[in-house]
Amino acid sequence: MTTLLVIAKEPVPGRVKTRLTPPFTLGEAAALAEAALADTLTAALATPADRHVLVLDGSPGPWTPPGFEIRPQCGGGLDERLAAAFAACAGPALLIGMDTPQVTPDLLEPALNFGRHDAWFGPADDGGFWALGLGDPDPALLLGVPMSVAETGAVQLARLRDKGLRVGGLPALRDVDTAADARVVAEQAPCTLFADLHARLRTPAR
Repeated sequence: MTTLLVIAKEPVPGRVKTRLTPPFTLGEAAALAEAALADTLTAALATPADRHVLVLDGSPGPWTPPGFEIRPQCGGGLDERLAAAFAACAGPALLIGMDTPQVTPDLLEPALNFGRHDAWFGPADDGGFWALGLGDPDPALLLGVPMSVAETGAVQLARLRDKGLRVGGLPALRDVDTAADARVVAEQAPCTLFADLHARLRTPAR
């Protein structure tokens, strides 16, 4: 049984995407986060996994489509929260976040096939990673990896390879962290809710 995990934070103003301010207000940043999350969940749900699980910090909202199991995030650092999400899976699992609204089922589906690979790794342009798939979801593969730093992805990938795992590569994607990221991602994925909202919020000053 394969599981597609989406780890996310409830899009509450002041708690999400604060690096988008300025130029966006806290409310606008939260709205962009909600749109990105909605796009991500739609793509995940259209990907043929056996289970779709939203690992959520906060409460579900109108952006939560039917078809997802919703589980609360545990406490601790990000490495501990990711490790706990994998630990709750009895079989192969692919985990993604809410920062890549440009993700599509075509990108995700190959990473649910563990016939020739033990793990899958999707690097992010900022040095992190946007996707991690584990055929055997061992939480020890994540615990202790420094998160949200420039070397996060390199350390995580090295951890997988040091364990002798056959790692399949996914295309690099850009996370939405800053206003510049938001502009580029909106241009890359013009048919998303994220791009539509970004266009409506954008002003000549931005």
